[in-house]
Amino acid sequence: MHSATYTARRGQLEHYFDRTAAEAWKRLTSDAPVSGIRATVRAGRDEMRATLLSWLPQDLRGVRLLDAGCGTGALAVEAARRGALVTAVDISPTLIGLARERAAGAGLAGTLRFEVGDMLDPALGRFDHAVAMDSLIHYRAEDMAAAVAQLAGRAERSVLFTFAPRTALLTVMHAAGRLFPRGDRAPAIEPVGPARIATLLRQGGGGITPGRSHRVARGFYISHAMEVRLA
Repeated sequence: MHSATYTARRGQLEHYFDRTAAEAWKRLTSDAPVSGIRATVRAGRDEMRATLLSWLPQDLRGVRLLDAGCGTGALAVEAARRGALVTAVDISPTLIGLARERAAGAGLAGTLRFEVGDMLDPALGRFDHAVAMDSLIHYRAEDMAAAVAQLAGRAERSVLFTFAPRTALLTVMHAAGRLFPRGDRAPAIEPVGPARIATLLRQGGGGITPGRSHRVARGFYISHAMEVRLA
């Protein structure tokens, strides 16, 4: 059962990524030239994706992986190339369409499937690992922790996720974003301290214990990765 705040924010994100920002994300996640600011975001995302993939076993043959909030599918493709059986889900039909298009020539049929939907939908099945890269950063800390707990309930070995750490720069960026006209705003990022999210995960029950932790800061990209090890 999703909270009202989770459901409301999910609706905002679907509209934003499927309509307002679809073209920008298509460009950002390609090799096309981008501005200096967006170049730092691209570099930061590349580093974070590499970090999360390094936390998974090198040999992923036969391993079931959920890419929760897959966007244009870069992490899903890399995991599938290493042998994983990947289910990649995103709420944006536009981004899923682009992900399918980009993966079409990769020779990954049978090991990689893209789905439009809610990353927390139990109908997606069970997995060995679940990865949520930058797909929870717009949710309240309580909703984020609850989402991680739901993913942990359907994973056998680990959940890897990222959040926006509470820093001075992110606080300024968050405040500046409120100056833009409402129609031009991206859904707000919800900064949270690592200790706070770790406490919420422990308090949620289910024996969830945070593991490895790593922060990536590249210009305008600041994100913190955390591991929940289940086995």
